[in-house]
Amino acid sequence: QFLGLKWQDGRHQIPLNAINKITAMSPPTSKKETQAFLGVVGFQRMHIPNYSLIVSPYHQPVALHGKKNDFKWDPEQRQAFEQIKEEIVHAVALGLVQAGQDVKNVLYTAAEENGPTWSLWQKAPGETRGRPLGFWSR
Repeated sequence: QFLGLKWQDGRHQIPLNAINKITAMSPPTSKKETQAFLGVVGFQRMHIPNYSLIVSPYHQPVALHGKKNDFKWDPEQRQAFEQIKEEIVHAVALGLVQAGQDVKNVLYTAAEENGPTWSLWQKAPGETRGRPLGFWSR
């Protein structure tokens, strides 16, 4: 374990206690609670493909940028809340970076209307699919 991150069998997984805490969370009822929720799930964002796209409804003017008493929870925020919790439950384990001539690094990129996304994978000899090292989005 390093900085709260668990490494086991050469892979980094979201700890089960973190998954349980996130899935047990109730929908936020204020701007401050929304920011706290985003902080908790954002810490695990490298495990979540298209993280920024999923949480983009939280960055709408009414959700986080309005005045203190203007907090509003629309269906888009509710759907994003449920989806990100589901993604946390099904998050893939990330592999350790391996070095060597036979190890292939593959960078996948995409440009979407909400911004770019990319993921880095490694494929070692004998592996058919490869291992994700991380997912990023803006």
